[in-house]
Amino acid sequence: MTTNALRRNGSKGQAGDKIFSGAALGAGILILATLLAVAVFLLIQALPTFMADPTLISGGAGFFSYIYPIVIGTVIAAAIALLIATPVGIAVALFISHYAPRRLASGLGYVIDLLAAIPSVIYGAWGYLVLAPALVPTFQWLSENLGFIPIFAGPASQTGKTILTAGIVLAVMVLPIITSLSREIFLQTPKLHEEASLALGATRWEMITMSVLPFARPGIISAVMLGLGRALGETMAVALVLSTGGLIPSLVKSGNQTIAAEIALNFPEAFGLRLSELIAAGLVLFVITLVVNLIARAIIARHKEFSGAN
Repeated sequence: MTTNALRRNGSKGQAGDKIFSGAALGAGILILATLLAVAVFLLIQALPTFMADPTLISGGAGFFSYIYPIVIGTVIAAAIALLIATPVGIAVALFISHYAPRRLASGLGYVIDLLAAIPSVIYGAWGYLVLAPALVPTFQWLSENLGFIPIFAGPASQTGKTILTAGIVLAVMVLPIITSLSREIFLQTPKLHEEASLALGATRWEMITMSVLPFARPGIISAVMLGLGRALGETMAVALVLSTGGLIPSLVKSGNQTIAAEIALNFPEAFGLRLSELIAAGLVLFVITLVVNLIARAIIARHKEFSGAN
């Protein structure tokens, strides 16, 4: 190949690099601009609520008194979902990646991925029609035997439409996300690390705890945070399962609500100050999600050097 041909090929490569670099930079700027535009829109639309007379806000005691119960309901439902889905999702992912026979692992992985494609309204209908009535005896038992604990204080719901039911439904919904991402991270563990552990006499479980889990820690945290985002922002499933009303600090009573469900149930008929209230609630949910993701990124950055990837 002549010198001129090499120069032409080099020029083409440099031009391609510049185009790709510019496109990537533009995509990053577009994402940031979109995020900023959403934040500005929510803030502008929510200003009337922050500036209005507190007696005009729903409940008549100001925006904080209105938003506080549904923020607590949102956090409780998401926390229940993660407490259930995280250990189950990690265990299923480990079974698929390191224990199950190849044929079984392939089929089980397909089923897990399929669960993520089910519409949320289907999960909500299942929670409303099947899960909620089935949990009524459990709620009654918890109220009768553990009612001295505030979160189990009665009277127990006779419909099963409680924040605990909503949390279980959300756990089923976020389980495929945590399982699928964790499985892919587990499969990326360097084989040399696994084989070295086994060669030193470690059992399979010891190999997983010493090699697989430390390597996958940042990925597991990312998977959990994605599941948390789904749980925080879910609307239809929670709206179908929960009864409307203010916060009752019990897992077995009806009447709890979340921000997303509050917006979904009331937005179509809202106008004026009520519309501004709902948008302000959306702004609060936006801030909560942003803060949670920033905390997750900080945790991942802190433990990155222990991931085994370097």
